[in-house]
Amino acid sequence: MTESNSQPASKATISPENTAVETTTSDEVQEIRETIAAAKPEGSYVKLAMRNMVRKGRQSLWHFFLTTVGLVGLLVGLAYLTKP
Repeated sequence: MTESNSQPASKATISPENTAVETTTSDEVQEIRETIAAAKPEGSYVKLAMRNMVRKGRQSLWHFFLTTVGLVGLLVGLAYLTKP
């Protein structure tokens, strides 16, 4: 058996003929940066929530505790009501 092609068919060869390099000017770069800056949201909900949690730490912990107790109570109540 002789191999006619030494490279696998899935790999592409890179040669100077098939490589293209696009250059961008500083005006184009500035325009792209302005477009990206305009597309960004002002502030995210997660950042605002984290800021509020740090600012109101005791209240956040109390609400977390109440939520945890409520969910555990709900699960225990459902388990008690639905036991065979």
